[in-house]
Amino acid sequence: MCRQAALWQTSPSMPGELALTVIDDADDPRIAAFRDIRERDLTGRQGRFIVEGTVVLRMLAAAHTSGGEFAAESILILENRLTGVSNILSAFPSDVPIYVAKAGVLDAIVGFHLHRGILAVGKRNGEKTLTDTIRQLPASSLVLAGCGISNHDNLGAMFRNAAAFHADAMFLDSTCCDPLYRKSLRVSVGSVLSVPYHRGGDALGMLETLATEGFDIWSLSPAGDTEIRHIPASRRMALVIGTEGDGLPEQVLSRFHTAHIAQSKQLDSLNAATAAGLALYQMAACMERL
Repeated sequence: MCRQAALWQTSPSMPGELALTVIDDADDPRIAAFRDIRERDLTGRQGRFIVEGTVVLRMLAAAHTSGGEFAAESILILENRLTGVSNILSAFPSDVPIYVAKAGVLDAIVGFHLHRGILAVGKRNGEKTLTDTIRQLPASSLVLAGCGISNHDNLGAMFRNAAAFHADAMFLDSTCCDPLYRKSLRVSVGSVLSVPYHRGGDALGMLETLATEGFDIWSLSPAGDTEIRHIPASRRMALVIGTEGDGLPEQVLSRFHTAHIAQSKQLDSLNAATAAGLALYQMAACMERL
């Protein structure tokens, strides 16, 4: 069963009032989108995604209120987490339902013990084309491109690095995993919702389009020709990262500039996300000298 709670009277430290709907039954149809969320990462998402935790919820609130690509459809909160997130919840428009449940009901809904106790369903409102995404970038831009990134932890960490080092966008070929998977979103601490990105197409075509739009393409490889600290600065730069193990395809490495990160010869390569962070830091510093 579900009942509409009275307006939740907040304390002086919690401005305003929140209209809450209390959920007593895990089978209530109103929270169907939250049911068995592990499975929903694999099938039937229809452009929707699951946000988990306080930090990512705050990022969703910012994205929703900015009127950008992402919006919240509904929120599900553990009863005893309300006080700590009231300021975030109050940032959402009043037409976004906020559901509240006790721990046992919440766990039954999602299919496992959810210790964070905070979930939301978001939706991406359409998707720009590759060219449109590029042409909305500033004249001086640093972007990160991923080819074959299939590990959700790596992809989420790459978005976090992109946000940390002021990358203007990320570009992913069709073989990369979806950044809106719950784990990628969580690892990115919500940066997937703040860093513009495009996903689709083949790697070479994506990079050729970036090159046509004035980007110097630097493909990162242990055998790259130029040490990352010595690449020449330019107003538009793209760093390309490949999947761990296989790395970037030869057709990419032979077509564009290649760079490497100086490291111990005892290891053949770095983790993709670590390499992206190190290289983005250096490239951002390089562009600042222009």
